[in-house]
Amino acid sequence: MPLKLTLLHLLCAVGVVLGEYSSGSSTDESSAGSSNTIGGSKCDKNPLGDLTFQLSGSSLHWPCDSTKNIYVQSGRYVPRNVIVTRAQLQRDSAFVALPRYKQGVPFTLGKVNLKKGECLTKIAPYPCWAIQEEGNCQALQSVVDIAVDQNGLLWALDVGIVNTLEQPIRRCSPKIVAINTANNKVVKSIDLSDLVTSESRLQFIVVDYSKDNKPFVYVADAGARAILVYDITGNKSYRIVLPKATAPTNDVLYVALTAKADGTSTLFFSYLSSPRLYSIKGEYLRVGQGAGSIIDVGPKPYGKQAVLLGADGGTSLFFRYKGENDIYLWDSETCFKAANLQEVQRGGDCRLSTQVLPGHKRFMWALESNFHDFIADKTGCNGASIVLHPVVRECDD
Repeated sequence: MPLKLTLLHLLCAVGVVLGEYSSGSSTDESSAGSSNTIGGSKCDKNPLGDLTFQLSGSSLHWPCDSTKNIYVQSGRYVPRNVIVTRAQLQRDSAFVALPRYKQGVPFTLGKVNLKKGECLTKIAPYPCWAIQEEGNCQALQSVVDIAVDQNGLLWALDVGIVNTLEQPIRRCSPKIVAINTANNKVVKSIDLSDLVTSESRLQFIVVDYSKDNKPFVYVADAGARAILVYDITGNKSYRIVLPKATAPTNDVLYVALTAKADGTSTLFFSYLSSPRLYSIKGEYLRVGQGAGSIIDVGPKPYGKQAVLLGADGGTSLFFRYKGENDIYLWDSETCFKAANLQEVQRGGDCRLSTQVLPGHKRFMWALESNFHDFIADKTGCNGASIVLHPVVRECDD
């Protein structure tokens, strides 16, 4: 069965339920039979402050001080060059992707504990230090996205290219690495060399399960205008080439997977520059059928460029507009238009959401950072400002 979550509730500060959305079962063991929530406990600027976690490149877990010093002196650790861009939640832990966009990122896949009272939590390499060695093609080079599936397998998309924002270096071929989070062991590594082209630019990964419980991985290839499909059980792969009309420019190809209660899955996708949203059913992706299978869902509201932030595990998707941080929810069972978008969080001033995801404490969570400053090298000595917190809608006065 595809990953699903139970009723998604939109809560105001006093706990009043404002809306209910998709249904299913939760991957968070502590939330079985409960709903994922958007909300807060009182009307203030930070109603869930004890569940707000700050992540920083300056707060990493090291085996000892001497190891840290060696990394610093050799240039392999530059705190301001470390940023978390993607996350996956599992019970009271978060797995995080730290792409090697710049020199000095000691590890590219990490794990943090989400415990009350630890607002500035340390990021530890996951599953171990040995698998983080740059230049070793048996190790992880630059993880740009991750997905944890219903069976507790973490799938990491490693593009094999480091220093992307400075002087890109291809260390190794792109690959997908699967890690069993129950025992922290690597269980599979998939070489993507035969699926990519010289124009490829891999960006996002999602995992889907067929109705007979077989896993499939979908990867967004923005540069080659394609969705890569890998059949894990059958050891087969496909490239679904997208119509030119879907990509005015090959910038960022956002993808998010929805799932109905009957196990029917749909992949929604859109380039940032595209004025429209598209979709394709999982049943077509799983057999490599692209022609005639892509649906034009409709124009993006107000003609704005929209960032697809993620899904709730059911039928709801989350968006924000480019350069804005208000988060909107859309139930994909309804028509895609402005009237059906619900604001679920009002944005702050300095950070932008890069992802919305389900998990810990039955909440929907938002990962925010000043990634735009990081790209422009304007973060200062302390590096990027990164926060992981529940999606909260404040009450009106």
